[in-house]
Amino acid sequence: GAPGDVNSNVLVACSTGDAQLDKAVWQWLSWDKNQKTKEQIESLLQDGKHKELRDRLCCRLTFGTAGLRSAMGAGFCYINDLTVIQSTQGIYKYLERNFSDFKQRGFVVGYDTRGQVTSNCSSKKLAKLTAAVLLAKDVLVYFFSTYVPTPFVPYAVQQLGAVAGVMITASHNRKEDNGYKVYWENGAQITSPHDKEIIKCIEECVEPWNGSWNENLVDTSPLRQDPLKKICDSYMEDLTKICYHRELNMQSSLKFVHTSFHGVGHDYVQLAFKAFGFQPPIPVPEQKDPDPDFSTVKCPNPEEGESVLELSLRLAEKEGAKVVVATDPDADRLAVAEQQDNGCWKVFTGNELAALFGWWMFSRWKENCSQDADVSNIYMLATTVSSKILKAIALKEGFHFEETLPGFKWIGSRVKNLLDNGKEVLFAFEESIGFMCGTSVLDKDGVSAAVVIAEMATFLQGQSLTLAQKLVDIYETYGYHISKTSYFLCYDPATIKRIFERLRNFDGPQSYPGCCGLYNILHVRDVTTGYDSSQLNKQSVLPVSKSSQMITFTFQNGCVATLRTSGTEPKIKYYAEMCARPGHSDRSVLEQELQKLIEALIEDFLEPAKNGLTWRSA
Repeated sequence: GAPGDVNSNVLVACSTGDAQLDKAVWQWLSWDKNQKTKEQIESLLQDGKHKELRDRLCCRLTFGTAGLRSAMGAGFCYINDLTVIQSTQGIYKYLERNFSDFKQRGFVVGYDTRGQVTSNCSSKKLAKLTAAVLLAKDVLVYFFSTYVPTPFVPYAVQQLGAVAGVMITASHNRKEDNGYKVYWENGAQITSPHDKEIIKCIEECVEPWNGSWNENLVDTSPLRQDPLKKICDSYMEDLTKICYHRELNMQSSLKFVHTSFHGVGHDYVQLAFKAFGFQPPIPVPEQKDPDPDFSTVKCPNPEEGESVLELSLRLAEKEGAKVVVATDPDADRLAVAEQQDNGCWKVFTGNELAALFGWWMFSRWKENCSQDADVSNIYMLATTVSSKILKAIALKEGFHFEETLPGFKWIGSRVKNLLDNGKEVLFAFEESIGFMCGTSVLDKDGVSAAVVIAEMATFLQGQSLTLAQKLVDIYETYGYHISKTSYFLCYDPATIKRIFERLRNFDGPQSYPGCCGLYNILHVRDVTTGYDSSQLNKQSVLPVSKSSQMITFTFQNGCVATLRTSGTEPKIKYYAEMCARPGHSDRSVLEQELQKLIEALIEDFLEPAKNGLTWRSA
């Protein structure tokens, strides 16, 4: 028979006639102690909605570019109390195998401010359950007493010498989503093979253990510590390592507006500005406090540009503030806008901000380094779909530039590796407004990036320059890099697969396209299969990434374009960039050429009309 807490009549009356599904339903109703999500499954069962039950119960969460991420709600492939307990049990099992001192060294748990009333699900509750699983097994748990920016978790893992950490967040995703981001002892997000091994461990212990549901353990267990004050103080102290002009900052007349997008950022950005000697930035009142509904924006992603920055730009105009900084809901990414002389606002792209950060971090290093400092020991990194502007700066200035696969987890691991080998890393970024200034945190960090931009703008003001003018100056010096990134929404995985398979068999089996419209293709790199036509052995230098689709085309005219699937959302993204050598810079000609090439790329390779794709121009 069924376990005691399941109404056996419900089960008998509603057998689905599919043994696999029956088992999954039975497991869910036996194991889930959250009334709301349990009722969601019961009512689907009673209404005979077998297809939706199958969608919810017959697949599992997998690790994407940012850990586990999905919609909140009932089901084994959704984020909810039960799947978070299962994931944590798997992680416990994996860590216990890998670290003999796991219980003493401990585990860090942080969370943002997301939630969903209809599933009685919130980031804080999921974090409490994560902690409960470990506390019940006598593991020391550093559980933050309030919400924190995502970068605080990897920072705390390193500071406290913990074996790992989890942040409950879905960053800038839509309000329905939540996620579970895992950091390893090195303070970087986990990469393969850890993610595959953890998934195996999760599958070995799917039934909740005794004690796993006891969310009150964080309030009663002597093994729970609150690292909030220590980590916050230490973080702000470390931040001053990348502060170079405190006196200027203290005297500055520049005003800044900050929006935290209804998320965690407000308090922490205020403290960061204080650490740099600034007056606090002016907060956007409607957006400064946490709101899981993100009620003033159509989506909580500052990358979407002017449309979602509306409130902050209007406030800035009213207050006479020239620069707006926007952190996303978990404060790991940063958008920046600057008012131009004509009164219009320029919202910088991630690639443009990276050009500014790259110039700034290198010029500050150069100005402050010792006589015998070796520039060839200096590194900057970017993901392969990001602008090559750092490469151009590196070539001219003599430091090293490296590329990684998309996703900051690859950058974090590589940076740790470089640091362990005595190298100095000044800056790393991904084009989706993720920046790492310095190496106190081995992940993207919007809090530090916000205050570094403020110091840069203040310094430039002293030279009668704006950020936008300095950007032009950087392009004039190192060559124009004009890029465009956008995406199409596609909710059908089969369509996505078909689009990419067509490119792999374009002019016949296993032959990639030789041109796109009028534009000849010089090289093709397919990271999904590990092929790269530019290499002698035809093998990609970047590691193969079978779980996602990604193909890069290098054109004869110097344009580099990548098509890839998002690791966190139902999107096909495209990235294209024209790189000119210094002095070969008629910007408008480059822009027209890029625009025409992108149109050809979309029409010929993505075929949006035929494939039913919805376009979003970012």
